[in-house]
Amino acid sequence: MPKMKTNRAAAKRFRTTGSGKIKRGQANKRHILTKMSSKRKRRLDGQTLMKKCDVQIIDPLLPYRKRS
Repeated sequence: MPKMKTNRAAAKRFRTTGSGKIKRGQANKRHILTKMSSKRKRRLDGQTLMKKCDVQIIDPLLPYRKRS
């Protein structure tokens, strides 16, 4: 059986934690930032964990990731 292909767009956007959960970047940090408060922009920094219902959509795109 041939190897499965990883979706490269998904691989660049999502990272797996040591326990198998998926991290993603926060949205709304690209443009039109002048009207946003500094506190709100700081909260959007960094990564957050994905919900289980969204992970089910991402699972087929990342076939070789560690499952929890």
